[in-house]
Amino acid sequence: MERFKLVVAVHLILIQNNQILLLRRYNTGYEDGNYSVVAGHIDGNESVIHAMKREALEEAGITIDENDLEIVHIMHRKTPNRESIDYFLTCKNYTGEIQIMEKDKCDALKFYDLEHLPENVIPYVRKAIEYYQNGVSFSTYGW
Repeated sequence: MERFKLVVAVHLILIQNNQILLLRRYNTGYEDGNYSVVAGHIDGNESVIHAMKREALEEAGITIDENDLEIVHIMHRKTPNRESIDYFLTCKNYTGEIQIMEKDKCDALKFYDLEHLPENVIPYVRKAIEYYQNGVSFSTYGW
């Protein structure tokens, strides 16, 4: 009997001076025109930490040491088409210059004030940011 499988994703909550790094999705077929954090799926045969390091480099051009990443929130999320586990991580330090690395998938990447986020932040991402700010380490969404 084959077991049920979940999609696993990682999300980077990168905060500097009370601002959070957001990207605007473009040309992906999913939530295009809306804001998210640097994120991506685990490719398989990699840890959550390694996946986050990879996605940060692929999407934002920054290198993160695994000791500088911390899991701060886990969300069990359900949509009409699937269930997923989303890991949200913070980063103490990074090297490199933040820049759009996937111009075919992202048309904006910059820091926004945590108290004045764009209205069109993807709802579950907005909720995870709120949970992070309030010290909530686990949530469900979409049930």
